[in-house]
This record gives sequence, structure tokens and C-alpha cells, in this order.
Amino acid sequence: MRVGSFVLAAQFPGQGQGEALHRAVRTAEVAEEAGLDAVWLAEHHFVPYGTCPSAVTLAALLLGRTRRLRVGTAVSVLPTVHPVALGEQAALLHVTSGGRFTLGVGRGGPWVDLEVFGSGLDAYEHGFPESLELLMRWLREPAVSASGPRFSFREVPVVPRPSEALTEAPGPEVVVACTSPASVRLAAERGLAMLLGMHVGDEEKAEMVALWRQHARAAGRPAEEILGAAHVSAGVCQIADRRTDAVETLTKAMPGWLKQGLEAHTTVDGRFRSMRDPLAYTELLCGLHPVGTPRLCADRLAATSERTGISRFALLTEGSGDLAATEENVRRLGAEVLPHLR
Repeated sequence: MRVGSFVLAAQFPGQGQGEALHRAVRTAEVAEEAGLDAVWLAEHHFVPYGTCPSAVTLAALLLGRTRRLRVGTAVSVLPTVHPVALGEQAALLHVTSGGRFTLGVGRGGPWVDLEVFGSGLDAYEHGFPESLELLMRWLREPAVSASGPRFSFREVPVVPRPSEALTEAPGPEVVVACTSPASVRLAAERGLAMLLGMHVGDEEKAEMVALWRQHARAAGRPAEEILGAAHVSAGVCQIADRRTDAVETLTKAMPGWLKQGLEAHTTVDGRFRSMRDPLAYTELLCGLHPVGTPRLCADRLAATSERTGISRFALLTEGSGDLAATEENVRRLGAEVLPHLR
């Protein structure tokens, strides 16, 4: 089992954007010191929900600041970027970090980002499979051309070629954020592990893993690849000597951040979007994930792994909104929870 920190660079009420980004960087530095396996970096535009607009850029900084830690994006949003440009960045980070980079990609949402970056709503609603296919070809082949509805260009060489890196992997690992049966199938047919969101519990995640395996077998993926797929479960982690204290920490801080962060999202076409109740959502997360004593947190992670078959976790540790408290939370995760799991 591998446990990492999920870093949103969340801007809590009363905080500046620089403060949120500084906390994100420190979370990664402390995660390496504490013995965690990875950090996973979120990407958002124009909202205080997360102040990092480029997960690959922040990943580059953190790969330079660390020596052992794996750094992944969770996720880079494909509809707002050219997949070749993202592939070049991923290959560069893979080669220069010695294979410590994981590229997580997702479809994102119907946000105004699509208007600002000029990709349009169609890229979100229909273009994700084409973008993912082109990205994977770029990361696995020596030269690539395209003749699809969205991307069309003559053959060009892949530079740098990730497969020529002096690493164990032929190219950067790619995982796909999955929220629907269609995205599960898309990932499974390509043998790509899934990143599953923090808003769903063990039962639904187990069903998605089972569906992934079903589609992977139907696509003829190798049995060892199916059995060894290292899916990632996102969640929240808050450690305290009493569970009530851990819950109180999150219910005091997270609803204010969720309210201002989620309300700031603007749809590109004015479509209606329902809002979760921030307090109810926080309480849901506290019930689903490792929130409480170190022993409870370890048991919760072990139970999720056993129930779902998921072997990797990306845990939001900044739910207090406070830098010192976040650093302490990460250190306790490494010192008091991980030993129970290993």
C-alpha cells in the first residue's frame, strides 16, 4: 500500500493566494521527510477552491525540491490543453526526474476555462477520447502524426523520447480520473489505472474497479496487468488523539473554503449546476475517510484497500487550512499511521 498527500493549494477564507501555494509546497517537502510515497497536485483555474493553475509546473518545482518522492498531477485537464504539449512536458519531467513523475489526466468540467483557452464546449463533451489517444501515442511512440476531428498534423519526431530515459519505466505513468462508466471503460481499454474521487465511498469504488477489470479483460489486456493495476483513491485525512477533535478541525475550516471555492465555478454555457451543502459534504468526507486517531486512520485505509482492491491513496491533509497544522498532520500520517500499514 502506498500513501500520498493530495495537494489542492486551497485558499481558505481570509488567506492570500501566495499563502495557499506556500502551504502546497511545504506539504510536499514535509511529505518526503515524513516518509510518504507521493504528492498529487490538483489543477484549477480562476477559483479559490485551488490556486494551482498548472499541475505540471508545480510538479516540476517539487521534483526539483525532493529526491525520493513521486509527484503526480491529479489532474491535468485535457480539454483545455493540446495533448502534444502536455505530452512533451510529461516526457521532460519523466526523463529529468529519473521516472518519479506520474501524469494524471481528466476531463474536467463545463467551466469557463473552455472559453478562455479557446477549446470550446465540444472538447469537454466529445473530445476527451481523441485527446487521450493522442497523448498516449506521444508518450509511447518515436514519431506521431494525427488526422482526427480536433487534431490534425504531419508526422513529427517525439523529443525528448521518454522511452529512452534511464529509468525502469518505458515512459511516464498515466492515470485517468474516472467519474462515469464511460471513463472507466476508456481507461480500462488502454490499461491505465484510475484515480477515483473523494466524494464516493468504498462500495462505489469497488464497483468501478470491478467494471474496469471487466472492460480490461474484454479489451484483451494481459492478466498480470489487470491484477497489478495500481488504482488511486482520493480522500481526506485528519489525525488527532480523539476522533471528535479531528472531525471538529475539519468541520470548522472546510465548509467556508468549500462554499467560496465551489460557488466561484462558472459554467461556459450558463447551464444549471447544483451545489453541495458545504457542511454536509464535510461531514460526509469525515465519515468516508481516515479522520480520527492514528489507529482508526490506519484501519480505515486498510479496510478500503481490502474492500476495493485499491493500493494507492491520495489524502487531502490541508483540511485545517493552517500551515502548521497541515505540517503536523502530514508528519503524524508518516510517523503514526504508515507503520500500521507496512
